[in-house]
Amino acid sequence: MVALTALLDLAHQRAVELDLPYQGALTPAEAYQVWQSAPGAKLIDIRTQAELNWVGRVPGTIDLEWASWPGMQPHHNFMAQLRRQVDREALVMFLCRSGVRSDNAARIAVNAGYNNCYNVLEGFEGDRDADNQRGHIGGWKHAGLPWQQD
Repeated sequence: MVALTALLDLAHQRAVELDLPYQGALTPAEAYQVWQSAPGAKLIDIRTQAELNWVGRVPGTIDLEWASWPGMQPHHNFMAQLRRQVDREALVMFLCRSGVRSDNAARIAVNAGYNNCYNVLEGFEGDRDADNQRGHIGGWKHAGLPWQQD
């Protein structure tokens, strides 16, 4: 297992290389290690309730919808809910389906005063394969990390 400091340094290096405004970008396996190792670290799953119910969820996350299904309308009170549930000083990792919405959430959180934000690259399901399906290339599930189906 890689030391916490080394994982966070690697994530920060990616953020610099990708010109990201937040602290770092972690692979799912790295995010899981950080979550298990960093006291007070929070994993925020920003997928819709439908995604959590139909595709699966990570036990122990804070579930906070970025947008609602159907229609994927943005949640206007996303930041207010985040502020109520997560201290601004916490190490916060955002997870979505593929890493795109979570990138946006990390950017918004940084703008709102959260200084220790990370995006989980690949998300829960990863990229689409040649058959346009997710879950076979990258992502939390494909990495064999803990998840459950309701």
